[in-house]
Amino acid sequence: MVKIEGSLEEMYELFGSAQKTVRSAQRTVAKAKPVVKRAKSAWQKYIGQSKNQIKFKSGTKKGLLNMKAMAKKFKRGRKK
Repeated sequence: MVKIEGSLEEMYELFGSAQKTVRSAQRTVAKAKPVVKRAKSAWQKYIGQSKNQIKFKSGTKKGLLNMKAMAKKFKRGRKK
């Protein structure tokens, strides 16, 4: 750590006023636009529902989602 000695006026000359920095930061934050989330696609909605989730029952992938089977079911279910 560096120790800096001097009067308050000398500090202001070296580093500038902290109030100016705070104000500029507040302006920057105020200008930032809120992020709008995109709508989920039909596939994302389908996967999100637990009733549609097909899981492996045995083997090394036991308990993981069977995406191949889910995709087949999703595609066939939408044909009408």
